Amino acid sequence: MDITAKARFVRMSPRKVRLVANTIRGLGVAKAEEGLSFMKQQASEPIMKLLKSAIANAEHNFKLSSEKLFVKTITVDGGPVYKRWTPKAFGRATPIRHRTSHISLILSEKEAEPEVKAKKETKSKKKPVKKNV
Repeated sequence: MDITAKARFVRMSPRKVRLVANTIRGLGVAKAEEGLSFMKQQASEPIMKLLKSAIANAEHNFKLSSEKLFVKTITVDGGPVYKRWTPKAFGRATPIRHRTSHISLILSEKEAEPEVKAKKETKSKKKPVKKNV
């Protein structure tokens, strides 16, 4: 079962948020939370908030244990760009582009790992080595 959570209109550049998002992709929820808590990038805060929201969704809505969850996918897309301007020399105006991000996170439940049967050890037949005399 997949659990989704979305954060829209985050006032950070998608390029910077993707750097943090790539580090938690595929990790278990506990490891992802631990990794985000020690990151010094500012983008780790909205991603941590989103991860906690997705965990709460799983526990409350679907009665799932957080120990079995992992980050299946996390995508960061660009949102609207707020356009401003600033004055420059000789009366010119230069644009400022405040970029925003849309972050979507999907958690999934780990399936039970099937037991692997031990293979029988077979003796390998060695071929005789020919010697050149």
